[in-house]
Amino acid sequence: MAHRSPVPTASGTLPVLLPYNPRGPAYDDFFATRWLASIPAWWLLALAALFPVMALAQAGAAESPLDKLVRWAPFLFRQGFMFNVLISVLAMGIGTVVGAFMGLALISRLRPVRAVARVYVTFFRNVPWLVLLFIVLLSFPFQFRVFGTTIPFPGWFKTVIGLAIPVSANIAEVVRGAVQSVPTAQWEAAESLGFTRRQAIWQIILPQCFKRMLPPWMNWYAILTMSTPLCSLLGVGEIISLTRQAMEAEGNQPELLIPFYGFALLLFLAYCYPIARLTMRLERRFAVKT
Repeated sequence: MAHRSPVPTASGTLPVLLPYNPRGPAYDDFFATRWLASIPAWWLLALAALFPVMALAQAGAAESPLDKLVRWAPFLFRQGFMFNVLISVLAMGIGTVVGAFMGLALISRLRPVRAVARVYVTFFRNVPWLVLLFIVLLSFPFQFRVFGTTIPFPGWFKTVIGLAIPVSANIAEVVRGAVQSVPTAQWEAAESLGFTRRQAIWQIILPQCFKRMLPPWMNWYAILTMSTPLCSLLGVGEIISLTRQAMEAEGNQPELLIPFYGFALLLFLAYCYPIARLTMRLERRFAVKT
């Protein structure tokens, strides 16, 4: 959007409408992680202590919501939250492998390869994740038959694929940016030593890119982990789905909302907060000096 900038004149300053910038302000991929890492640790401890106080304030005559949460907490952690972690790890692994190849395709010398990779990256970086999850869930059957053998294709693994696709598109941009950030002198030195382009990429360029790719890779893993509750809308038995079932088993009382969903919130904070702090530390350590 065009904006006004003061320009000095004989009588003072006048607002001048600057030319329209079609690219807009620079987008910060680390915004969510930077915001999470900026939260003081004592705030999180205070938040963790607040939920039991609120639960005790809502306690009834027979059994308080906190007592019910304590009874369900081990189940919600083992069967629910750890399943969210498993989904995030599998999706990040698949997305990293596919994204690495797509990132290298973006810098290929073959124009058709670059065009296909650019379409893939541009499309899946901008598609809504929830819409993509529904498309993947409804597009694939729940089982395959290969040479007379039935191979199940469960819904939770479909969500892994659905989350891995947009992550791979963003990892591709991470790889492309890291490769292009290497000084051209490295390419020229490899060429002078007789390295082919493939040898230069795998033996000289990529080893220098790993430390530059690590902070944004961790950033996207944190974002992916915090997005796994979307799977509950597809019927996957992760922590949000199991939390809802646990509340229904306890009579679906309104006073259970804050303790049970607050417990899920604290689990995600406890898992993602250290990742966010480490990401910001690595970003400062491995920042490219200009």
